[in-house]
Amino acid sequence: MTYLPGHVWGDVADLVRILDVRPDGDHRFVSEVHHDGGRLVVEASQMAAQALVAASRLAPGRRCVSGHVVAGRSADARLPLELTVEELANGRTMTNVLVHVHQGDRRCATAQLLLDATAPDVIRHEEPAPPVAGPGVSPPLDMWVTGRDLRVVDGAYTDDPDAPVGPPVIDAWVRFDEVVDDPVIHAALLVQFMGHMSIAAAMRPHAGIGQRDAHRTLSTGVNAIAFSLHDAVRMDQWVRYHHRSTFAGAGMTHSECRAYEEGGGLVASFSVDAMVRAFADGRLGDKQVDL
Repeated sequence: MTYLPGHVWGDVADLVRILDVRPDGDHRFVSEVHHDGGRLVVEASQMAAQALVAASRLAPGRRCVSGHVVAGRSADARLPLELTVEELANGRTMTNVLVHVHQGDRRCATAQLLLDATAPDVIRHEEPAPPVAGPGVSPPLDMWVTGRDLRVVDGAYTDDPDAPVGPPVIDAWVRFDEVVDDPVIHAALLVQFMGHMSIAAAMRPHAGIGQRDAHRTLSTGVNAIAFSLHDAVRMDQWVRYHHRSTFAGAGMTHSECRAYEEGGGLVASFSVDAMVRAFADGRLGDKQVDL
């Protein structure tokens, strides 16, 4: 098994506690903190998942079907996040909300989410999954969540700048050993992983550039995630994340991605915009909270 240094999340229950924000007044929620003294910055995909949970708790019986999250300022992992939900529209079938993520007077992210009462199919089609090796033959990778089984096709995810170059594509299989039987939490776990590998996919074709340099000599981070959740998902079953970077340049990267069930059913589509920039002074980005 390959191990990469990074934030030690704990087990699945710890991750779920972080994502399952708790009510804290009218249309307000607050997150728990889990910080091990490592990297200080909260991931944009974590805030996206927490925004999904907050919106879903205020619209019970409706399923989040799309969201767009912009992480305008970084958040400090040592402090709780505060989420305020603003209802824009609430009709018979659709609920549209804004979720503002704060730390004190700092607005760190804003998410616009659409929740649906759902309906039977009138028409259905989906983009088929590109063929890849299955989870049983893909090398495991430890990203510091015990109880989460992560397998990367062809071992394509690495932090080594001297690793062989390849296409800007990374496929990863993810499955949790045990997850509470709550569709909102399963959806949140799906979204939380969306920001993990798109930057690595963008770096893969470029010799001498690797994740090991992130937050050290390179300033990297996810700035925006747009997602569509096509069907309910079970994260205690294998889900394949297909990350494909379509552009890198001008200090930014863009990735068009999909999430599939093991049988090939398309459960989500998402895009990720991120930055990859050199630090002018070579400082250690891990110790910086401001972007």
